[in-house]
Amino acid sequence: MYPFIHIGHFEIGTFGLMLWLAAVSGCWVLYKNFQRKGVEADAINITALATVAGIVGAKLWHVLESPHMLMQHPLSLLLDRAGFAWFGGLVGAILVLMWQGRVAKVGALGMLDLAAPAAAVGYGVGRLGCLLSGDGDYGTATSLPWGVSFPNGLVPTTQHVHPTPVYELIAAFLIAAYLWRRARVDKPLGQITGEYLVWTGLARFLVEFIRINPRIYFGMSNAQIASIGSMIVGAGLIAWAQRHASTRTQARSHKPAAHTVSG
Repeated sequence: MYPFIHIGHFEIGTFGLMLWLAAVSGCWVLYKNFQRKGVEADAINITALATVAGIVGAKLWHVLESPHMLMQHPLSLLLDRAGFAWFGGLVGAILVLMWQGRVAKVGALGMLDLAAPAAAVGYGVGRLGCLLSGDGDYGTATSLPWGVSFPNGLVPTTQHVHPTPVYELIAAFLIAAYLWRRARVDKPLGQITGEYLVWTGLARFLVEFIRINPRIYFGMSNAQIASIGSMIVGAGLIAWAQRHASTRTQARSHKPAAHTVSG
């Protein structure tokens, strides 16, 4: 794999390059969703802010997972090019998108619904950066014909291992296609976001079984615990969205009709 591309005296990290491509891909999907929903908002600005918040959140979540290491080597850990936690990035991006939803006058949940397919696409493309850099996000050893090794990766291995970033790319694109199709017809506010959290959480929970991340709680990794949380929040949001939509429908049906008086 190729952690860095060398052009003369310049060195470009492939992870950062793919992160940029992930932002561009997500921005395009968000822009197309704005178009089909008739939303007048700046997709580029929204994507840029969400990407920065996602990177900061992912790094902070990662370093806070190892507080003892942070206390011993704070600068090296914070400035390390590797080490980003998926759930921290998700939380950071969600908070900024909710704020941007209020600015764009589509509401916090409205913006999250619009951004869900874009987030899935961006996440999948970003995982290619992990594959190219060999940053340790690969899986356990395998004898399957598509197993790969990372002798020159940031976290090198000569074993043939599961290319879990590719698995996550495929899952992310399937989730994005599903959400895009689901959102063609208006759904209750928050439902698309809830479905995104459920399906993305499930995909990450399952892939962790063949990832090399350490098992910490009940034989599960930190990412699996976060995935369970994502699925619970997503299921709760779906239930809330459907109940809220049902309540509004009933309220409209019981609203007395306006009477006109002639004379």
